[in-house]
Amino acid sequence: MSVRIGAREIGPFEPVYVIAEIGLNHNGDVEVAKQLIDVAADAGAQAVKFQKRTPEIATPPHMRDQLRETPWGTMTYLEYRRRVEFGEAEYREIAAHAGARGLDWFASPWDVPSVEFLERQGVVAHKVASACLTDLALLDAVHRTGKPVILSTGMSTLDEIDLAVEVLGTDRLVLMHATSSYPMPPEEANLLVIDALRRRYPGVPVGYSGHERGLQISIAAVALGAAAVERHITLDRAMWGSDQAASLEPQGLAHLVRDIRVLEAALGDGVKRVFPGEEAPKAKLRRILQS
Repeated sequence: MSVRIGAREIGPFEPVYVIAEIGLNHNGDVEVAKQLIDVAADAGAQAVKFQKRTPEIATPPHMRDQLRETPWGTMTYLEYRRRVEFGEAEYREIAAHAGARGLDWFASPWDVPSVEFLERQGVVAHKVASACLTDLALLDAVHRTGKPVILSTGMSTLDEIDLAVEVLGTDRLVLMHATSSYPMPPEEANLLVIDALRRRYPGVPVGYSGHERGLQISIAAVALGAAAVERHITLDRAMWGSDQAASLEPQGLAHLVRDIRVLEAALGDGVKRVFPGEEAPKAKLRRILQS
């Protein structure tokens, strides 16, 4: 079974759907966000993803008054969250720019009002972050939009995933295997879970959301059948922000998409055949045995 997002199908024997997660790597600057959209489009990604919060709801109470050093000075964590959020005007710019570059765009809502906000922006899908997988009210709000849902499964047990899938249904669902370490060490990738999720939820496309350094693990996920790949992107890993170090710079994203497309071509369809390029070596090297 495949799931349609925008003009693209996600599922078996479909091109891998590459999501470039901008997240909060724009640091509250819409011009940086548009530059990152350009990076994604130039690399050949299919979508860009942001994060949307209502800071007063989504910021845990015990974190709100903690002080944080930022490029804009010392401020509380709640003030920082407000500082980096985009409003409707910024998202109108983002939507227009992504559309002009041929990209789908959507976001991870972290609370119910953010779902309603994103619906007003006309997103083509919703992405549920791993941290929100157990927020049943949020899952219900996302489900009721009728839009496709991409669900990351980091920091979650199978029982928690089962309950989330029960709320969301399977008709418009894409699951993403993930490990929520930033950056993720290779020994925590556990890529064989991709097949385990595919067997546990038949017909649901399963992808991979990675937080590792480098490209090898994401490429391996495609070899193991990932229908979608999501990676954070940045203009420069030295930029300020908690996700920058685990993000891909422009050249890294371009190489990832290039290698995914090469691997897709190499995987083939599983039907054993003699290819045209084998005919000449066959004629030259194989002895014809008389029966």
